[in-house]
Amino acid sequence: MRLDGYTTAMIFSQSLRRELNSVAGVMFSTLFTIMVTTSLIRFLGRAASDRIAAADVIPLIAFSSIRYIPVLLVLTVFLSILMVMSRAWRDSEMVIWFASGQSLTAWIRPVLSFAFPYALVVGLVALVVSPWANQQIAELRQRFEQREDVSQVAPGQFRESRSSNRVFFVESVNKEQTEVSNVFVVQHDGPRMIVVASRGGLVENQPNGDRFLILEDGRRYDGDWGGVEYSLMEFERYGVRLETSTGPVVAESARGLTTLELLSDLTPANLGELMDRIGLPVSVIVISLFAIPLSYVNPRMGRSLNIVAGLLIYFTYTNLNGLIRTWIAQDRMSFGIGVWITHAVVLAMAVYLFRRRMSLPHLSFGRLLAFLRSLGRPRPQVD
Repeated sequence: MRLDGYTTAMIFSQSLRRELNSVAGVMFSTLFTIMVTTSLIRFLGRAASDRIAAADVIPLIAFSSIRYIPVLLVLTVFLSILMVMSRAWRDSEMVIWFASGQSLTAWIRPVLSFAFPYALVVGLVALVVSPWANQQIAELRQRFEQREDVSQVAPGQFRESRSSNRVFFVESVNKEQTEVSNVFVVQHDGPRMIVVASRGGLVENQPNGDRFLILEDGRRYDGDWGGVEYSLMEFERYGVRLETSTGPVVAESARGLTTLELLSDLTPANLGELMDRIGLPVSVIVISLFAIPLSYVNPRMGRSLNIVAGLLIYFTYTNLNGLIRTWIAQDRMSFGIGVWITHAVVLAMAVYLFRRRMSLPHLSFGRLLAFLRSLGRPRPQVD
């Protein structure tokens, strides 16, 4: 039974989309696992050095994972298309498709139908979800930095207060952060220096909201820096006011602002962030088209050469987008140019590779437009 061109194209599209979805699932799972593992190692290291709270490790991993989902999806789509089509070239399946009347441009329609849902998800996450995740990360970091002096002290380590005029040393702290033992405090006020040593203490709340560290059974030394004369005072109870910060939590940068907030305040920094968010879903489509002609495998050049070249091109593409974003944020390039320039360059490279793979003659501008309009149309079956 001889199949017509439409039936052949349908079988071709369904087979390609099925394989692309299968490879994409494995690819995203692998990349996501690697990203979560590296985030876990990084945040555990920060928690061990008391740069973040131990209780915030899991939330930070979750929010960081959400923030990087758009980048992972873009890379997943690109590598999936590149690997599936490279395998088709190596296994000579492309010869069969060409013999059945399908050209290289016939891959565009099923590839775009595969990539378009990913572009929608990337756009949704980049424009809505990632800013929320960035804001949550900023809140967790500021909440840690705004803790009381005693809460910031790690047992067995010297820590400086936020005002930089006091140094704490605590041997141990209970789980509720309300009792301490073997406390050593050094405070300087101009030329004066106060040293307090105590066996222990507890945190008390005052009716006006102030919090004090009440030290018990200790000594206070008071004197001048560099001097030799100090006054000594023994005490049963001694109060040290704890510094707290109750200011509102604000976003660390434009990354934590919602898209509507960026649009309402078009500063250079906000325009740079807006360009980055808009560019992510666009890059899914552009990089998908670029992967089609790039997947060509020459047996003489090795099986993995195009994969390596594709990764180099992808990272160059993303780095250029980051550079353009920085230029926009520094007001060195206009938003109107930066938002499309890198995508246009990569798309032009894709058209050039299509031309080379299909052995097209030299294209004038008019013929180039005609060629772009014809992309995705299956060739008619010749009986």
